[in-house]
Amino acid sequence: MAPALAAAEITVRIGAKTLLADVSLSLSSGEIAALVGPNGAGKSTLLRVLSGDLVPRTGIVSLKGRALASYSPGALAGHRAVLSQSISVTFPFTVAEIVRMGAGARRGRQIDELVDAALAEVDLSDFHERVITTLSGGEQQRAHFARVLVQLACGEAANGPGLLLLDEPTAALDLRHQLDVIAAARMRAARGSTVVAILHDLNLAVLLARRIVVLDRGRIVADGAPAKIITDAMLEQVFGVTGAIGRVPSPGLPFVLPHAMARMSDTTTRAATRP
Repeated sequence: MAPALAAAEITVRIGAKTLLADVSLSLSSGEIAALVGPNGAGKSTLLRVLSGDLVPRTGIVSLKGRALASYSPGALAGHRAVLSQSISVTFPFTVAEIVRMGAGARRGRQIDELVDAALAEVDLSDFHERVITTLSGGEQQRAHFARVLVQLACGEAANGPGLLLLDEPTAALDLRHQLDVIAAARMRAARGSTVVAILHDLNLAVLLARRIVVLDRGRIVADGAPAKIITDAMLEQVFGVTGAIGRVPSPGLPFVLPHAMARMSDTTTRAATRP
């Protein structure tokens, strides 16, 4: 069986700068992969390639065994839903109108029910008539996440399990709503959706995914289960910090303690100045 999503030897360059270099990635239906790495590692670029928003210099992306480039924009919207890192809305749309955009031109009672369910899932049930520009940054992000959930639901009703791509979906959210996003993504994967999410919080990445993909300088440098990937050695190599990896008693997932970390340069300096 063909993978739900596959990228083979993807290279992206802008001028003389290489953003991605020979990146290959394959995911099955129902799989969740968390993309992690330092700023500028190529995570958002890779997500744009996987979504079809960016055509690579070389390489090919396949969705459900078919070249991504062969989908029309309308057909692609029925197979994958994308939450971008930064979304700016200046027109006075209501929250319900924003979320309903995920359904495209579809209207009717079923769509209204999907909108209501999505707003409830992101804890915005009482925000239907609020103008989107009057909301806080975190509330706006949750509204856009609800829109993406509606798009995914509409696409899956017509085409079966789809692809959910999330670029820093928890960045502006408080702890409770971060966990809501994680739960929503895991629920979609349990139903067969393939999920790829960029996360800077390594603890949330471990909570979300059974597969962690680490990018650094445009290349995948580690790919596997959290317990094998989230290590002191990886933190030092990729993020340039020394730190403490702890483990909860069960099921033994790793977690990161940011307050215990120090920059490598600081550590080196201290060591060099010791008598």
